[in-house]
Amino acid sequence: MERAVLVYTTWPSIVEAEQAGRGLVEARLAACVNIVPGMISHYWWEGKIERAEEAVMIVKTRASLADRVGAAVKQRHPWTTPSIMVLPVDRVEPAYEAWLMQETDSK
Repeated sequence: MERAVLVYTTWPSIVEAEQAGRGLVEARLAACVNIVPGMISHYWWEGKIERAEEAVMIVKTRASLADRVGAAVKQRHPWTTPSIMVLPVDRVEPAYEAWLMQETDSK
């Protein structure tokens, strides 16, 4: 049976996140994307610690589409190494899961 997953990714700006997120929804790769602006990140990059302001995108989709979501994020993303993590979902409210599956059905 198909299951829901979340794809977590970050973007350098809310504008880029919104453009990519809308594209994922329009392509029916996601039922919904949540974009959270104003995240501050500290991370190692090329041997030194960096600080950046980013926007978080959480993509709500089905497990069978996770690889396609990742590929679409890579295609639209300005960074050479974007954060793309597929997170399993333990439980979903049944009506919400039915809606998610319906909205990501390519039929």
